[in-house]
Amino acid sequence: MSICDAMDIPHIYSYMSEYAEGFNLHPHPADLAKALYSLITEFNWTRFIFLYESADYLNILNELTTLFGMNGPVVTVLRYDMHLNGNYKQVLRRVRKSVDNRIVVVGSSETMPEFLNQAQQVGIINEDYKYIIGNLDFHSFDLEEYKYSEANITGLRLFSPEKMAVKELLLKMGYPSDQDEFRNGSCPITVEMALTYDAVQLFAETLKNLPFKPVPQNCSQRTESVRDDGSSFKNYMRTLRLTDRLLTGPIFFEGNVRKGYHLDVIELQPSGIVKVGTWDAQREYRAQRLAATTAQFDNIDNSLANKTFIVLLSVPNKPYAQLVETFKQLEGNSQYEGYGVDLIKELADKLGFNFTFVNGGNDYGSYNKTSNESTGMLREIMMGRADLAITDLTITSEREEAIDFTIPFMNLGIAILYLKPQKATPELFTFMDPFSEEVWWFLGFSFLAVALSFFILGRLSPSEWDNPYPCIEEPEELENQFTIGNSIWFTTGALLQQGSEIGPKALSTRTVATFWLFFTLIVVSSYTANLAAFLTIEKPQSLINSVDDLADNKDGVVYGAKRTGSTRNFFLTSEDDRYKKMNKFMTEHPEHLTEDNQEGVRRVKTSTHYAFLMESTSIEYNTKRECNLKKIGDALDEKGYGIAMRKNWPHRDKFNNALLELQEQGVLEKMKNKWWNEVGTGICATKEDAPDATPLDMNNLEGVFFVLLVGSCCALLYGIISWVLFVMKKAHHYRVPLREALKEEFQFVVDFNNYVRVLKSSASIYSRSRQSSMSVASMADS
Repeated sequence: MSICDAMDIPHIYSYMSEYAEGFNLHPHPADLAKALYSLITEFNWTRFIFLYESADYLNILNELTTLFGMNGPVVTVLRYDMHLNGNYKQVLRRVRKSVDNRIVVVGSSETMPEFLNQAQQVGIINEDYKYIIGNLDFHSFDLEEYKYSEANITGLRLFSPEKMAVKELLLKMGYPSDQDEFRNGSCPITVEMALTYDAVQLFAETLKNLPFKPVPQNCSQRTESVRDDGSSFKNYMRTLRLTDRLLTGPIFFEGNVRKGYHLDVIELQPSGIVKVGTWDAQREYRAQRLAATTAQFDNIDNSLANKTFIVLLSVPNKPYAQLVETFKQLEGNSQYEGYGVDLIKELADKLGFNFTFVNGGNDYGSYNKTSNESTGMLREIMMGRADLAITDLTITSEREEAIDFTIPFMNLGIAILYLKPQKATPELFTFMDPFSEEVWWFLGFSFLAVALSFFILGRLSPSEWDNPYPCIEEPEELENQFTIGNSIWFTTGALLQQGSEIGPKALSTRTVATFWLFFTLIVVSSYTANLAAFLTIEKPQSLINSVDDLADNKDGVVYGAKRTGSTRNFFLTSEDDRYKKMNKFMTEHPEHLTEDNQEGVRRVKTSTHYAFLMESTSIEYNTKRECNLKKIGDALDEKGYGIAMRKNWPHRDKFNNALLELQEQGVLEKMKNKWWNEVGTGICATKEDAPDATPLDMNNLEGVFFVLLVGSCCALLYGIISWVLFVMKKAHHYRVPLREALKEEFQFVVDFNNYVRVLKSSASIYSRSRQSSMSVASMADS
């Protein structure tokens, strides 16, 4: 370190030190003193003993004294490693004889485990003493022996073994994925290891942005040469703020002192290490304490401490119990894992008993009240060959007559396991799906109405009557292009956005054409957009969607359940007509019943016409791992799983109270989340379900229909007014009665079979006029 200072070489170290040069990732002693000060203040200690290992830790005491000032608590200072021989009992006996029972201990990770061991031997780790351990490696010590001492032991840690980055590192180091085994300490990753890991990350991040070329240095001769880029490297490192891929939290520096981290305040309880708060320099100590998990030992003879119980499991029965998958030869309790295994361990930690797991098979058992005989696990408990049974064992009135249960540790109901909806076969008229039936009907009516508008306005508008022979200046007849066929053809071309050779000339027909073209633009665009959705989004279909479909054997779907157990008994005893019908079907078709739930799951996976009835929790577990399975409908009933025990067992209340505490503290939910949503999941793609493509209805398109209606009505009104004005002008010009002119023009307009207008007809009232030579065409042009 001296050479690095002299040659300006950047260096990082990871242990507690007052050394001013270099970059230290370990929390500074002054910061540790602030954390201890927050805890002592929070606990309202008015006097305590400060035990330290060596002079290196007196800096913490000095900072504590400064923080407390003149009115601080009374502090007795003792060095526990007086003779440097590893024997601390002489000092610890002085502690035992002292009136103070609150102790702050600071020391190295090498001496602290032996300190705790000798303190227990001396007799100062019990319910009368309270400890604050100022060593950040507290989580790595073996704390199994001290869990039931009833001493209040509080510690600090820089990182949690439950952190995802730590879990990944433990897996790479070959440790099992079950991190709960570190709740009693013994975490293999120490603070120095974690800080060294983070130091490499810090160095790598600096090198990523600032080139640093290795140059050999001569350390044997006296030289004044230093690295030219050493200061730049160190200054750049001081500007970094790292947050990703770190074990000990964010890193930044104030000078050479590491900042940005926070400490977990942890407590040793009968259930192991429990986080009770956090500390950081800005917000200091913040409590996050759950209800205390103290042991419920009695002072009477039926205390569970040191008792050993035989616990029945059903193996294999994921996720409640299964054999540990490992290349090692495991024996005894260590060969089992699962939700039920963890639950018994939690109860054992809380109540202090020992246990031995025994595989009780898949037969949970039933009880015959008449003969007073039972089978399976129930028989083993009734005969006294087992004390407890924990698996997916449902609490039922029949079983309650033979044995007792704890309160439910999990609530559930019977549900239907079936294949996920499969992609439907496209229908013949799938192209009509983007619009609802109502829209198609309105579109058809609009098409006919617009075509009729073109036809009527074409006959009313003089501008639509053209000279069929442009070379003849005074034609004898005029033709109209808007016949019924041409009107429909023009409307069709516009709707399909292909156009036609017909072009409206009158203002009224052009108005209708404009509104129709706008209408078709919106409708066709909406159709195209929604058609793309219908073509890209699958519309899966399921043969069954409810228990009613299943009871009716819709589309030939059959069903079954486990041959023996609470699910089958539910249908046997149900008074509901649907369930009676289903019970009759299963009774008549025993081939659809299975010996266990796993067989039922396999049948569902391999058949599109088989559904399996089982508990909702087991369905939830399987659907997380089998990507093509799904729960259908809601639960058919409500029930719970409980831990089975002998009738009138004296320890039942203890187990009930412990289960209630685990429930209130969220431990049960945490274990369920672990075995249902974490262990063994991630096989199926976790993508959100795409929204269903729905047909557009009139609520989506009524606006554009309204615009078309208003525009067409306005054009029709304008065409009628223009026609009346034209007739009035023509009657005035030829000096004929207006009534006669209107009558003749109207008769011509409604003559739908005639698309040719003869200009010089002897039958016309205009031919008898003095100005009969004036043509209708000239009148229209004028």
